[in-house]
Amino acid sequence: MLFRSRSAGCNHVVARPNCACCSAEVTQLTQRVNHDLTRRGFVAGASASVALLGLAAYSGPVRAQEAGAPVTAVTNVNLFNGMDSDLKVGVTVVVQGGMVADIVTGDFTPPEGATVIDGAGRTLMPGLIDAHWHTMIAALPIQALLSLAEGDIHFAAAKQAERTLMRGFTTVRDMGGPAFALKRAIDGGIVAGPRIYPSGALISQTSGHGDFRNIWELPGVPGTLSRAEVLNAAALADGRDAVLKATREQLMQGASQIKLVAGGGIASVYDPIDVTEFLPEELEAAVLAAADWGTYVSAHVYTATGIQRCLKAGVKSIEHGQLADEDSVKMMADMGAVWSLQPFVKDLHANPDALPPERREKWEAVWEGTDRAYELAAKYKVPLGFGTDFLFDPVGAELQNVWLAAMTRWYTPAGAAKAATSDNAFILGMSGPRNPYTAGKLGVIEKGAYADMLIVDGDPTADFGFVADPDANFRVIMKGGTVYKNTLGA
Repeated sequence: MLFRSRSAGCNHVVARPNCACCSAEVTQLTQRVNHDLTRRGFVAGASASVALLGLAAYSGPVRAQEAGAPVTAVTNVNLFNGMDSDLKVGVTVVVQGGMVADIVTGDFTPPEGATVIDGAGRTLMPGLIDAHWHTMIAALPIQALLSLAEGDIHFAAAKQAERTLMRGFTTVRDMGGPAFALKRAIDGGIVAGPRIYPSGALISQTSGHGDFRNIWELPGVPGTLSRAEVLNAAALADGRDAVLKATREQLMQGASQIKLVAGGGIASVYDPIDVTEFLPEELEAAVLAAADWGTYVSAHVYTATGIQRCLKAGVKSIEHGQLADEDSVKMMADMGAVWSLQPFVKDLHANPDALPPERREKWEAVWEGTDRAYELAAKYKVPLGFGTDFLFDPVGAELQNVWLAAMTRWYTPAGAAKAATSDNAFILGMSGPRNPYTAGKLGVIEKGAYADMLIVDGDPTADFGFVADPDANFRVIMKGGTVYKNTLGA
């Protein structure tokens, strides 16, 4: 299929100088879009159209350090590189073309014309990563999601994405929601926000954690989509073929990993927390389809029974899992799965006493299981990821950093900092060829890594509490070499 940019009334075989349809700009547009009409190139081609109309457009991730690009030198800092448990003192980090170009210890003379940011002895650390975030629906009440116009939802999510970045989170793994358009807008510089690893719609069985229909909408009519499905926030799929189709549809849109909901949830209305969801053959269909695309399936699941069913089907990332038992955690370790475990403890809940009784009962079970889950993960050395999982919660979403600071309940300060940087980056890398950011590493500060960095008032190897107040303690926020906050001056 080829794109033809001329209007229906233009039938000129030879371009005419006074015809807008024959202009050089439109001809160039036609050539670029036709060149880019591939599976993922279609979106890039459409963005090229926008660029020629004078608007910002998605240009894709930086692929290499740009020769001759402006240089920024971050000087006089103590470096936490995202991996080591101590700081490297008296460091200068050179940034060019969105990447870390060099790391120098001792005296350094910036090249002529370089922008210099003097850290004055503060700590430089990698940008934070949230491995379980909901970009589109973290801060929107469910009533708003199901009733607002789609444009309203996207504008609200864009604003929340900016706040997420200003909390120091330069990357998120989106674990359900229609985040593809916002991801493109952020990557193209149209709006500010973190890098997004999108899952697309929550794939759910009927009556599962992703079924947001009202009872009066039952029985479901074939071919009729619920509001959540129309928005691509959820995809209801029953049976192997339906799950296979839903999985492939998310991959088609650009999912870096797939998210299934394989057990009862707290935010969902109909399913008790102990329910196991999806049959083994349904889970296996999603796993096979994702593997064919070089990526993996993650699963929302709390119980030991559900965890074991997911692992046997080939699921590689267990989301939550606070009701795991010893056997299911050992199985995670033996099968090489990762555990995206959230700090669900009562002390961190914004207002536990205001919860309705049915949700309070679910929360109580999860709160009780969280400490045990972290203990079992440490015992069996299961790779852990840090995530927050705020869903339909405008108050909770603003506590993202408070929840991260609370990780020292189970980690050393350096361990907590590592969990939210290089450990989470390992999970992001599981998406293989579906990884949308391949030019450099994330979650670390080393030569050739993305220049996603924070200058902070605090030492993450000694006391991690400073991250709870990013407004006061995050002095510089940089993503891809672009400075989004600087209270130090240059």
